[in-house]
Amino acid sequence: MTSERVLRVGIVGLEFGAEFIPIYQRHPNAEMYAICQRTESKLNEVGDKFGIDVRYTDYDAMLADPNIDVIHINTPLQLHADQVVAALEAGKHVGCTIPMATSVEDCRRIVEAQQKSGLTYMMMETTLYTREFLFVQDLYRSGKLGKVQFLRSSHHQDMTGWPSYWDGMPPMYNATHAIGPTLGLAGYQAESVQCLGSGSVFDSMKAQYGSPYAVESTHIRFLDSEVGAEVTRHLWAVAREYRESFDVYGAVRSFEWSQTESGSHKIYLGEDVHDVEIPDFASRLPEEIQAFTRGGVYGAGEDAESHRSFVQGGGHGGSHPHLAHHLLMAVLGEEEAYPNAVQGANITCAGILSHQSALQGGEIIHLPEWTLSDKKPFLVELDQETRPGWANETAVL
Repeated sequence: MTSERVLRVGIVGLEFGAEFIPIYQRHPNAEMYAICQRTESKLNEVGDKFGIDVRYTDYDAMLADPNIDVIHINTPLQLHADQVVAALEAGKHVGCTIPMATSVEDCRRIVEAQQKSGLTYMMMETTLYTREFLFVQDLYRSGKLGKVQFLRSSHHQDMTGWPSYWDGMPPMYNATHAIGPTLGLAGYQAESVQCLGSGSVFDSMKAQYGSPYAVESTHIRFLDSEVGAEVTRHLWAVAREYRESFDVYGAVRSFEWSQTESGSHKIYLGEDVHDVEIPDFASRLPEEIQAFTRGGVYGAGEDAESHRSFVQGGGHGGSHPHLAHHLLMAVLGEEEAYPNAVQGANITCAGILSHQSALQGGEIIHLPEWTLSDKKPFLVELDQETRPGWANETAVL
């Protein structure tokens, strides 16, 4: 980090969004400047708690504030597209929680708005900055996995108690937590999808989205690669502990996510299996925000609370400070935003079109060309017969 410039950040949506306030307050390149929430009582509660004086109940008024450099959007998913486009058109850089949007057309609107404005857009996908993902990505980039042969991921979640707009939502409409890691490992891009819908949600939920499926499982073919992935997701009517997972199968080593929250991840070296303890990657962050990779940092004492997605998601793998930091660095021009608009569209549309494939009996559907980047992925594809020194290495190193 070389820039000394300080960016003024505005956060809209203060349920999940409040988790990021203390991170921006401590980041050396950020000023946590403004917050926005339609409910004034909630707005003032959060503003008073964190000492933020600039407060808006109207999003358009927030966008009109010339002091704001970056808008971080954490509102319900059906609002993302309109709010992102409005922010870009207002001259603000944008980070937005997932998914990018809930339709292919809305994803395209964001891509076009970003390209027209030339401003930064980053889809704030937590799984791409978890300690587990960073660990496996390091294994991949060092060549320790050998040739990657296949990837598998899943996102199992019971949405009971969440807002009613989740009722009956097609599982793949918000599948970026599961799809993101399969594409992000080596910068793969989804070329086509083929999806199976299975089971059924409660009868009372079927009408809202016209979707019957309790489970959707899709196969993704990667562009310019012989590798593919399988991704499975459910939201309702399935008995399963919460799990966001990904498995990577290489010719030399493979990584498998724990089957249960209390279990341990596994590394396979050939046919030998070893438990693996995932390190923390706080050292990659400015010292001021390194503590935010660990749980219990969003408050203190018995009354400390975190958003349900943070609690249910096991703290999102320490990803929040990484997300905030990388957004700021992208705006400052010190690195590329990831996922940027085109990449975010590829990840999100892979899910949306998977649901369409399920409705069409598993038909193969290709991703639109505008979701594909000319930039080549970071590939480390070792020949599976080339194993220099692998037999004498430790299970992970």
